Amino acid sequence: MIQVLFLVLFAEGAVAFLLMLKIGPLRELVMKTLDQLKTGKGPATMKTLACTLAVIFLSSIVNILNIQKRGLKLGTVTPMDQVLWRTHVLEASLTGYILFLAFVIDRLHHYLCKLTNLKKTVISSRDEVEELQKEQLRFKEKEIKSSDEIRKLKDEISVLNEKLQKLKSDSDDQEKRAISAEAHVSALQKQCEELLLEYDRLLEDNQILQAQALGYRS
Repeated sequence: MIQVLFLVLFAEGAVAFLLMLKIGPLRELVMKTLDQLKTGKGPATMKTLACTLAVIFLSSIVNILNIQKRGLKLGTVTPMDQVLWRTHVLEASLTGYILFLAFVIDRLHHYLCKLTNLKKTVISSRDEVEELQKEQLRFKEKEIKSSDEIRKLKDEISVLNEKLQKLKSDSDDQEKRAISAEAHVSALQKQCEELLLEYDRLLEDNQILQAQALGYRS
């Protein structure tokens, strides 16, 4: 029995050592083994073993107390009781250490799982932050490009406004020229009408003079 307890204690010590120190892939192997033990029928089996060890521990404590009471009643402790007392003390110590190391291993496994999940969360959040930073840079680049395009459009609009002003001024000048040309044409038409009237009057005078000349001749 004591040899088995020593073997279990050394095995638990090795597992706790491998959990505390990362030596190659051994920690991952131990973590996977403990994960398998905590799935399916593993938890029930471990609880049964823990209860058995607890019963052995309590029985050893009770036997130690009984031996001490018997020694107090008799006044002396027999060699057989001394051997039994030492055996029970060793069993109680081993079972106590085994239960304590089992609790330590369970807590180490629990906190290492939490640490692994936290690392994964940190990595995923870091990736998300990097993605957000990349999106922010892309947004800034788009904003800069859009601002440049807006400036170009403003410049084009200003150029078009200048051309429109020039066209308006040219159209105003052409309208003024057209108005002046119309006035000049109307003035020429008036002059032409006056000249035609003067020409008709001169024709009439010419005809009168010709008639008078013919009268004198006859």
